[in-house]
Amino acid sequence: QMQLVESGGGLVQAGESLRVSCAPSGRTFASYAVGWFRQAPGKEREFVAAISWNGGSTRYADSVKGRFIISRDNAKNTVSLQLYSLKPEDTAVYYCAARLQTLATLTGLYPYWGQGTQVTVSS
Repeated sequence: QMQLVESGGGLVQAGESLRVSCAPSGRTFASYAVGWFRQAPGKEREFVAAISWNGGSTRYADSVKGRFIISRDNAKNTVSLQLYSLKPEDTAVYYCAARLQTLATLTGLYPYWGQGTQVTVSS
């Protein structure tokens, strides 16, 4: 059973940047595709970005394309999501998730999840 730990959330103003990271507890990430999802109060959890096991493929939600960048460093066993030009509507709990197969955008396809990290963007 893989446990994931997110870090790096916080409170920023609109237009600022933030970096959130995800690391597995006690296991290596190298064989896993990793996705980032977010959930705002009263809304369903939604796909944000995903990266393949070797970083060769990435995918983004239209709402964050051009503003967020997902990357990974398998040597350091981490996956990061850099958030640029943040907007108040980006406010949510951000979750990372992992799966052994190819990257995916559906929450149900990821068996392993972290507890989430809060990102709050003030206007």
